[in-house]
This record gives sequence, structure tokens and C-alpha cells, in this order.
Amino acid sequence: MSRTLLRHLTATMAAALLIVEAAAPAAASTQPLSSASGSVRTVVRDAATGAPVPRACASLVPVDAAALAAIGIGEDQLGRYGGCADEQGVLVTGDVAPGRYRLLVRPYDTTAHGWQWVGRHGGTGERERAQVVQVRAGAVTSAPNVWLDPPGTIVGVVTDAATGAPVFRARVMVVPYVPHPKYDDHGPTTDEEGRYTITGLGPYHWPVQFAAAGLATVWSGGVGSRQQARPVRVRAQQTVTLNQALPAGTPLSGAVRVDELLTYAQVIAFDAATGDLAGVADVGSGYALRLLPGQRVKLRCDCAYTPPVWHRDAAGFDAATAVRVRRAPAVVDFNLD
Repeated sequence: MSRTLLRHLTATMAAALLIVEAAAPAAASTQPLSSASGSVRTVVRDAATGAPVPRACASLVPVDAAALAAIGIGEDQLGRYGGCADEQGVLVTGDVAPGRYRLLVRPYDTTAHGWQWVGRHGGTGERERAQVVQVRAGAVTSAPNVWLDPPGTIVGVVTDAATGAPVFRARVMVVPYVPHPKYDDHGPTTDEEGRYTITGLGPYHWPVQFAAAGLATVWSGGVGSRQQARPVRVRAQQTVTLNQALPAGTPLSGAVRVDELLTYAQVIAFDAATGDLAGVADVGSGYALRLLPGQRVKLRCDCAYTPPVWHRDAAGFDAATAVRVRRAPAVVDFNLD
């Protein structure tokens, strides 16, 4: 496992552990849940032996695109709720807002078990194939049991589609995240020869997202949407190769007018249909994104010491105006004065 991924997993598990420790007393007591929130319960087991697997952590990832887009600098698209399994493999997440969620489980020991989206009868690497869990206020919802399989590894090389040159510091993700301009060791990135390694994934089909400065962000297969991605088949205790060329894409840029710019200001593009992260650009007096022709995105400017602004001053993701990316460069300005 790469050191950057290990740091990311450790930090994620620690944060999730704090959540479940805070929620555990309420979940274990006989007191009723808050009328404004619900709880999710499942059991994590080894798929081969049936033995409970302690300390595996789960994130409740919202189905709703607007909730997926509610992320900021340095964050993954994993939602706001999570928990970790106890020594008996019992995992309880409390104080969850009502809504529909999918579970992504990250084992503590990724040399023994791989990540998975939780399906009705086992794991999957495809978010859309995961079982949807409906959380209701004041109720404990039982999610499908989690059956963890042995892990596999993906390796590959990321290149510039126009030149064939290796791309340095490309981000390689199974869960999209918003990079931080200063703290950029969030997950696997390519080395000077364009090489990357992702370890600890369950033996399923996984779509993978690739992003790099000055090039279009794509999913495996060179497409702009997770729904159109060509997933790579990970096999237990084996290594599979996934190479990807990144196209230049179409420039989408604009001016940003603001009284006082955030220290780390960004314009973020989200897929208009799925809410998946589609691109991130740092902001000075303006910004510049690269996107694929045919993509439909919604743009948000996290640029001022005020709430983020969506394109055409919309109140949020759902109301934001979608931008259709074509082959000709496009301009979308933000006025935060």
C-alpha cells in the first residue's frame, strides 16, 4: 500500500471512529432515537469464513446528487455520516439525517480485506450497484450484512493523450475528492514516469477517475461520466493494469469578481446528472477548467468569505444552471461583489 493511501485510510478511519464512539451510547441504550434523525445497523463478516471483522469503517454516501455535491476543499464524496465496527463486527451509525444512502466499507486491514460498496448479497465496486438504504427519522434501519473479500491491486501509467508523455502528480481515485492546493497527499498520485498504484480494493469491477492540472478529468475509458466508465476488473490477491490517457478537453474559464478572495479559492464542476466531481480549478482573478465535449456540469465558486455561489446565483445544486460543454471554449463569470 502507498504511504499516501495509508495516511488517507488512517485519517478516515480515525474520523469515522470518533463518529461511531459518539453515537454508540445512544445506539446501545433503550432510549428512543431523536425524532429528527435515524440510525443504521449492519454486521461486517469475512465472506469466506463468516467470522466477524472488527474495526472496518463504513461511510453512508448519499444517493441524492445535491448531497453528494455538498463537499469542500480537501474532502471526499463520502457524505457526512459513518461508523466503525466493534470487536463483534457490529457497526452502528447514529444521528443520520433521513434520506437514501449507499454504504462504502473500508476495512482496517486492507492486506486481508478489500474496500467494497455494499450490495444486497455481497460487495461491488460500482456505486450504482450498491444497495440503497432508506433512513427514516426515529428508526433503526438494518442494512445488508457486509461480506468482505480479499483485496487486489490496480497499477498503471497516466499519459497526455496529445503527446504520449507521462503525467506527473495525476490524481487517481475510486472516490472523487476535492484537492487541497497546500495539502496534496490525499490519495494515490502518479510519479514522474506517470505510474500509480491503488491497493486494498475488493475483487470487483471498479470505475476509476483520473485528474491532472491542465487536462480534462476522465473516468476509466476516457469518458466524462461515471455511468459511462469502463470499469477495471480487480481480482483477489492479484494485480491488474489500467493505463489511461488524459485529453486536453475544452477550455471553460471565466472571471471572478470578489471584494476579498479566499486564501484557497476554487471553482468546482459537478456532473449535472450524478453530482460526481468533474473538475476543480484554483482561482486568482479568474479560473480555467478543462472538460470533455458533451459533458453537462454545474459550477460552484468557493471564492469568498461567504457561502459558496452557484452559477447564475442559484440557491444550490438543484437550482444551478447546467453548462453544456461543446468543442468551442466557453466562458462563465462569477460576480461576488
